[in-house]
Amino acid sequence: MRLADPDRHREAITSRPLLLRGVARQTHHAGQTRLTVTSHHARREAVAAALRRIAGFFRDLARSAEQLSAEDRWRRILAEALKKYLHGREPGRQPWLPPPRAAPAC
Repeated sequence: MRLADPDRHREAITSRPLLLRGVARQTHHAGQTRLTVTSHHARREAVAAALRRIAGFFRDLARSAEQLSAEDRWRRILAEALKKYLHGREPGRQPWLPPPRAAPAC
């Protein structure tokens, strides 16, 4: 829910159903995959705005995802979700996390 609305605290028991009560359809055409979500919730305009915000964030992340490591992608997701607390900074490497694994040699 922090990705949907980073400026407000939302209780999971009341806000999560807003995003979970939709019907989604996945379609493939011309090498692209599209996910269409239809919400039957009474506050569907708010749901649509939240989903557009999340989709826009992940669209921007996908544009640069090939250049980023898995750790850097996760750091950007956390920075977006915790934007209110980090004030635009990205979280640094945490000393308690293990270092990233190297790719296995073939």
